[in-house]
Amino acid sequence: MNIGVIVFPGSNCDHDCEHVFKDVLAQNVTMVWHKEKSLVGLDGVILPGGFSYGDYLRTGAIARFSPVMSAIKEFAKSGGLVMGVCNGFQILLEAGLLPGAMLRNRSLHFVCKDVHVRVENAATPFTGACKPGQVLKIPIAHAEGNYYTDPVMLAGLQANAQIVFRYCTPDGRVTLEANPNGSLDNIAGIRSAEGNVLGMMPHPERSAEELMGNEDGRLIFTSMLESLRNRPLKMVGA
Repeated sequence: MNIGVIVFPGSNCDHDCEHVFKDVLAQNVTMVWHKEKSLVGLDGVILPGGFSYGDYLRTGAIARFSPVMSAIKEFAKSGGLVMGVCNGFQILLEAGLLPGAMLRNRSLHFVCKDVHVRVENAATPFTGACKPGQVLKIPIAHAEGNYYTDPVMLAGLQANAQIVFRYCTPDGRVTLEANPNGSLDNIAGIRSAEGNVLGMMPHPERSAEELMGNEDGRLIFTSMLESLRNRPLKMVGA
């Protein structure tokens, strides 16, 4: 597989994602500068974490206008797999590829720690290697991870099984105390209505190998690769 990792000015998790796909999972990786206008030859796309454009205005607000975003929209429209992690999730929201918005954390402080998330939908291209209700321990690092949307959209996300991850306790209970940022309905990750775009605030690339002391995040990436292997041979970006 050839996985594209988008690089914006201010990205700082791009090489972490490259490492996981290239060195841990033995896949080809293409680093895609934000000014590129084509994703031809890619099987999947990752928007990594960081501080794109210094998070000026608000997180993801400037990155949404990068030339590469038009290509990403076309890639997603044609069925390509797109995953946004942390700042990547924020960019996908700003670009309209996912519904909702990010607010400042409830505490108004940057939060960096391991959290637990429950797999609410194991029938997505990004969670196929997980079990329904499985609890994963994955780190977070953000100041604007407080997911919000209006009641009508929330009801739609719930009804369409678009909520993929919820913050929970180690034993899988979804509680207020387990919510690290005030996110609506304890939402840690959502998918698009079509199912091929995922946004999540936790960083699976930071928990994808034994060296890091935790391999739970690896399940997200292996799920994505397995989904791609089961697709037709013709690459979506070609």
